Amino acid sequence: MNLGFLVLLPFLGAVLPPLAERWRFSRPALSWTAAVLPLLALGVLWFHGRRVFSGETVRQFVPWMPDLGLNLAFRLDGLALLFSLLVLGIGLLIILYARYYLSANEKAGRFYAFLLLFMGAMMGVVTSNNLLLLVVFWELTSLSSFLLIGFWYHQTDARKGARMALAVTGMGGLALLAGAIVIGQVVGSYSLDDVLASGDLIRGHSLYPLILCLVLLGVFTKSAQFPFHFWLPHAMSAPTPVSAYLHSATMVKAGVFLLARLYPALSGTDLWFFLVTGAGLATLLWGAIWALFQHDLKGLLAYSTISHLGLITMLFGLNAQLAAVAGVFHIINHATFKASLFMAAGIIDHETGTRDMRRINGLWKYMPYTAVLAMVASAAMAGVPLLNGFLSKEMFFAETLDSGQLGSLSWILPLGAVLGGVFSVAYSARFIHDVFFNGEPIDLPKYPPHEPPRYMKAPVEVLVALCLAVGIVPSLTVAALLEVAARATLGGTLPEYHLAIWHGFNVPLMMSIVALVGGVLVYSQRLRLFALNDRLPSLDAKLVFEARMQSLARWAGTISSTLRNGSLQSYTAWLLMVVALVLVTSVTRELLAGGGREMLPLDGVALLCGGMLIVAAILTTALHRHRMTAIMCLSVVGLVVSLMFVRFSAPDLALTQLSVEVVTILLLMLAMYFLPVRTRRESSMPRIGRDVVLSVLVGGGVGILAFMMMTSGVDSISPFFLENAKPGGGGTNVVNVILVDFRGFDTFGEIIVLGIAGMGIYALLKDLELYSPQTDSLGRPWAKDAHPLILVTISRPLLPLALMISVYIFLRGHNLPGGGFIAGLITSVALVLQYVASGVAWMHRRIPGDYHPVVALGVLLAGFTGVGAWYFGHPFLTSAFWHVNWPVVGEFEVATAMLFDTGVFLTVVGATLLILANLGKLSLLDDKGGVR
Repeated sequence: MNLGFLVLLPFLGAVLPPLAERWRFSRPALSWTAAVLPLLALGVLWFHGRRVFSGETVRQFVPWMPDLGLNLAFRLDGLALLFSLLVLGIGLLIILYARYYLSANEKAGRFYAFLLLFMGAMMGVVTSNNLLLLVVFWELTSLSSFLLIGFWYHQTDARKGARMALAVTGMGGLALLAGAIVIGQVVGSYSLDDVLASGDLIRGHSLYPLILCLVLLGVFTKSAQFPFHFWLPHAMSAPTPVSAYLHSATMVKAGVFLLARLYPALSGTDLWFFLVTGAGLATLLWGAIWALFQHDLKGLLAYSTISHLGLITMLFGLNAQLAAVAGVFHIINHATFKASLFMAAGIIDHETGTRDMRRINGLWKYMPYTAVLAMVASAAMAGVPLLNGFLSKEMFFAETLDSGQLGSLSWILPLGAVLGGVFSVAYSARFIHDVFFNGEPIDLPKYPPHEPPRYMKAPVEVLVALCLAVGIVPSLTVAALLEVAARATLGGTLPEYHLAIWHGFNVPLMMSIVALVGGVLVYSQRLRLFALNDRLPSLDAKLVFEARMQSLARWAGTISSTLRNGSLQSYTAWLLMVVALVLVTSVTRELLAGGGREMLPLDGVALLCGGMLIVAAILTTALHRHRMTAIMCLSVVGLVVSLMFVRFSAPDLALTQLSVEVVTILLLMLAMYFLPVRTRRESSMPRIGRDVVLSVLVGGGVGILAFMMMTSGVDSISPFFLENAKPGGGGTNVVNVILVDFRGFDTFGEIIVLGIAGMGIYALLKDLELYSPQTDSLGRPWAKDAHPLILVTISRPLLPLALMISVYIFLRGHNLPGGGFIAGLITSVALVLQYVASGVAWMHRRIPGDYHPVVALGVLLAGFTGVGAWYFGHPFLTSAFWHVNWPVVGEFEVATAMLFDTGVFLTVVGATLLILANLGKLSLLDDKGGVR
């Protein structure tokens, strides 16, 4: 079973909930729709997981762009298995929980779509076996989390929190991309297999400090490490199911996952120790201390997440194998108790209407069952014995004692660990006592509170049961999973360790006792600490961030207002000045060196075409205020360029240029219909002088550059295409084979851009109201007959003829001049002619006027043609061809490139008609806005 389904299934699942909501499925059915494909993905994980537990690493490789080092490569080892279980398992629990949490008037389909998109992105991160692919999914987690955090977009806090999260994690993502590229250059490969095996090479390279800093920027911003921690508390404006998922199994865990994944390649140096351990210790203490002072229930849990992420980061920074094992263990434990605590907090908010711990007191009396679940999870967070948090925290204490990298200052690490433990107990005690005891509720929006629906508590029950099971019998529950995950993290042999409740009276146990007792004492003095905190100057990270963003916006606005003055001429002048500067500084020296290729002799045809080109260009410039005349002169330029292509034996380019020229002239004529035929002189003499200088510099520079290219003796890649077009692409038309095979990815990108441009122009024109001029430039009224009989009579027989030519051009394109792009332009011109001749209403009675599906079908068909190559183990968009022998027709060639070319054809037709037909529609509006 293909490993890629682990990533693909959640993405496919994201399509189903919006459809189910549109089809008015009930809320339970909608939840099942969201859960079905993640359940299948969990089945795929179970299928491959058995091999992982037997010591095997499962790999899947599909070449995509191998020359660039970017391939669809996936791996499932112990670490990926652990995180996949967390992402899919807790994700399914969140889907069940959200079914009850979201109100009936909220768009659950949209919520589940965002959640599954996020799930798929996280699965891509944890299973990628290619650094560049990992970065792609890494950025997808930032984008999808932005959608989730801003789900309640009508709330200001949600919008600002989402923007802050995207800005911080997006910045880290760019740093990570740079780090990944440098790693690839050092190692010579972007494959994680090669990177993890090249630890000594990376650590010994002069670029190691740069690599480490760039990667850690990505890690620290994603996992909310100090000083990038401020975004996480403000992400609490998201719905509680999102918070539970982000804090337990996804998003913030992506950073510590990357620490674990790259541990064999980057760890083991003093720089690693000081950067990672230092950031982890600072984050541990900062988050633990500030968690105590939060009055918002989710705010307390957010800062506790920051603290525990600091603990995990610190463990990975200690440069000890057993510390890394403890870090992996705490990832498991933190996921279980933190997800259950967030869901318990959501239940409390759901049933009381508030999360303010100064008001939600004494809930034991009203919600005893929820109280028991939340108290067990809080105790696990505090590190109470017989719960999972106690085991990993005791390992943490032991590893800080064993670390001696600070020499005589090594006591700082265990002291910091104990202080973090003290405040961890303190804020856990506050969660328990302030919420479930401490008097009666105060002015609750929903009173009296009560237990939630039965199955809303089920996900919390499952996770709390895991906290107990791991804490009591770790060897029977988590030992095997921890072993394979830790082995994959270390990349080799595991150190000796024992998962047990009791290790005797030792220093780590004493540290745990001190943390428990100290935490209770700190909590008992909370009122004095609150009063002290109130006297301290407050610093709101959100206000600081917004102030910086507004300052940046003002700075950008100042520059923009200076350059963007509303004059298209000024914009063009700035652009051309930069181009002229580049050309003058870089081209002149090369020109003096001369070229090595012999020039062709001049003949009468070449001189005539060159003269026509120069005269037409000068007339276009001189007569630019006479718009229609200028357009006619401009068309001569395009025609001469087409003839030049014919002169140099490039019929494909000539056909394309000619077709584009016709479409462009039609577009300009339709647009110019709404503009004055003549314009008055507006440019001053200084501006004309500036334009002349720029024209000479840029025109001369481009001409020199073209001359250099045509006369240089540089070897061309043309022989490769000429030799391989037939055996590799199955066609004798080299240009077409290049477009649909050798450079098919470029063509695919171009039709996507064309489709987006067409839809963008359609959106601009859709609600535009323009009035047709009633007279021509001389004041004469237009003819009343909107559709002249002669034009109608001539144009209608031309349509089938043009379509037949289009089909002929399309079919012959792989071996003779033609192809999907030219055929699409011919079809578009033929259809636009019918719009102009017979009118919009006449055309829409025969052909649907909505061309969006045509564009979408074309792009999808071209894309699926490329994906089909993966199925057969070839790179994206690799074409195949074979020969078919029919009784009457005889033998002929069939190529998959025809499907791709069909996609190009449909996209060109759809996008062109979206633009031209709608411009034509505007040109037929009368003064009342109706269509004639």
